[in-house]
Amino acid sequence: MMETDVNWTGTGIDLDRPNAARMYDYYLGGAFNFAADRDLAEQAVQVMPWMREAVAANRSFLARAVRHCVAHGIRQFLDLGSGIPTVGNVHEIAQAADPSCRVAYVDNEAVAVAHSSQLLATDPQTTITRADLRDPARVLAAPTVRELIDFSEPVAVLAVAVLHFVPEAGRPEEILADYRRAMAPGSRFVLSHVTGDHDPEQAEAAARVYQRADTPVLPRSRERLAAMLAGFTLVPPGLVDATEWHSTPAAGAEHVGFYAAVAVVE
Repeated sequence: MMETDVNWTGTGIDLDRPNAARMYDYYLGGAFNFAADRDLAEQAVQVMPWMREAVAANRSFLARAVRHCVAHGIRQFLDLGSGIPTVGNVHEIAQAADPSCRVAYVDNEAVAVAHSSQLLATDPQTTITRADLRDPARVLAAPTVRELIDFSEPVAVLAVAVLHFVPEAGRPEEILADYRRAMAPGSRFVLSHVTGDHDPEQAEAAARVYQRADTPVLPRSRERLAAMLAGFTLVPPGLVDATEWHSTPAAGAEHVGFYAAVAVVE
């Protein structure tokens, strides 16, 4: 994406400050990122050479989790921290399985929201809301969410590759509990989260790189994530590496680095 092409994104875009969502877009081969994002992303790759493989594995998990939800009767999705749309969006995966599926995207990053608005303009079964997932009351009350999602029926709430941007002081357990209370029995919660359990030195080095982005990243251990998921019932195989969740033998190179789980609201 050329820096001269940002007039449609609105005001308030700092082209000189790397953005975590745009860096993720860059890892996936997307075009909605700027020079500062690419430069810092490459620094992260230098200290964590398997970054792109881990991100790709996480994206594959997202697709499997969405199809799992549809297979278990879910027809509405709330995607928190949805990021910049790229190939294999939630609505594309869900609607390929059942065209009646509805998806409400939520993000607080200007480029992600602007591009999503353009992409979804002609799709009445999808919406984008600019809001911070750390404010569940605002997210759940937003008209663009409420007009699409019926919380009296099962819903899939997705927090994929986003909660590692919420610090401990941000009360991650309380945030998840607020969303869980709004979810009808039979709903699914989909989580993935970066970890340093497998390569602690490299993960720590990458986290230091992200200190120069707009949103630092906090890798968490499996034990910490399990505690955050208290109150949910995990679908087998439970909280595992993203490469191991309902996967088939990998066709290409993948690398561990994200824990992943799908949980049920009883």
